[in-house]
Amino acid sequence: MVATAATSSFFPVTSPSPDSGGAGSKLGGGPANLGGLKSKSASSGGLKAKAQAPSKINGTTVVTSKESFKHDDDLPSPPPRTFINQLPDWSMLLAAITTIFLAAEKQWMMLDWKPRRPDMLIDPFGIGKIVQDGLVFRENFSIRSYEIGADRTASIETVMNHLQETALNHVKSAGLLGDGFGSTPEMCKKNLIWVVTRMQVVVERYPTWGDIVQVDTWVSGSGKNGMRRDWLLRDCKTGEILTRASSVWVMMNKLTRRLSKIPEEVRQEIGSYFVDSDPILEEDNRKLTKLDDNTADYIRTGLSPMWSDLDINQHVNNVKYIGWILESAPQPILESHELSSMTLEYRRESGRDSVLDSLTAVSGADMGNLAHSGHVECKHLLRLENGAEIVRGMTEWRPKPVNNICVVNQVSAEST
Repeated sequence: MVATAATSSFFPVTSPSPDSGGAGSKLGGGPANLGGLKSKSASSGGLKAKAQAPSKINGTTVVTSKESFKHDDDLPSPPPRTFINQLPDWSMLLAAITTIFLAAEKQWMMLDWKPRRPDMLIDPFGIGKIVQDGLVFRENFSIRSYEIGADRTASIETVMNHLQETALNHVKSAGLLGDGFGSTPEMCKKNLIWVVTRMQVVVERYPTWGDIVQVDTWVSGSGKNGMRRDWLLRDCKTGEILTRASSVWVMMNKLTRRLSKIPEEVRQEIGSYFVDSDPILEEDNRKLTKLDDNTADYIRTGLSPMWSDLDINQHVNNVKYIGWILESAPQPILESHELSSMTLEYRRESGRDSVLDSLTAVSGADMGNLAHSGHVECKHLLRLENGAEIVRGMTEWRPKPVNNICVVNQVSAEST
């Protein structure tokens, strides 16, 4: 309506007179309305136009302009083009802007601005960070459902894998990770890798499914050609110490498989990251005696590594050795006790074609009543078929919490 009013102010439109409409009825082809201008015949002092047949040219009927105007009068004519009705339709743009604004407002109102609990502020999926003046590396882990056992707690292998992952991420975050498993760039140039020679672990409590644990790790010197790495594992929610571990590492030539001294170039790379501190665990100086077929109470033979047990340095991961050691542990101890401490001495590596035996001797317990014994101590040996020693070990076990024992007994009863 606004466009029509504006148009009328520029181009006045006149309606046809009643007389002209009546004349058209009588003659069958009255005067045409030419935009409000009267035709010449309509103003000729009452002269009547005679109906004429359509003209033909070369046998083709030609429509005269009057007939054309007559048919055009029957169709609605579009409004005249003016400045106003040529403007864009702003309503569509306004509708789009309104839709976007309402959607953004809805998302904003859906945000949860309530204060979170302190334990929810921890990101369990972060890669970790350097703390304490760049000397300690800290990383969080969430205990997954596939990392727990029948007693609903994380296994010792899960704990050891988290410790190893933190150690490697420490080297990576420091910018020292080369093309190897924890090897620095200078170590890669000289074909050197780290191998563990001794591992000592004390477990105060095992985490459960859904727990978030925090692992701190740092390195120190050990003698002239060794490195000590320590770990401290806590419960993120309570700050409770769950596990303490200490290890000693030396260098080995990847090609010759012989131990090597730490080159000066490598020492300069890693020396600034060493912490001058005592081991987090008091070293267990008890001698680990060698077992044989006569002194072992339980023997498991025919253990061999699978392809998935090899690391990128093409030797068996040291955590896999722990699983093999426990293969010969008596079943009553595994069902009623949990591993509280462990000391391992790694003496030789094994390859993918190796076949191993696992030996265990139980001391300080009644062999006929292991399930009801108190603290139990075991000695272990992992050897090749030819008798060469791979790992010597000693483990201590404590009775499981009552709830865990009930769960294991219930599962055993249902399976039988």
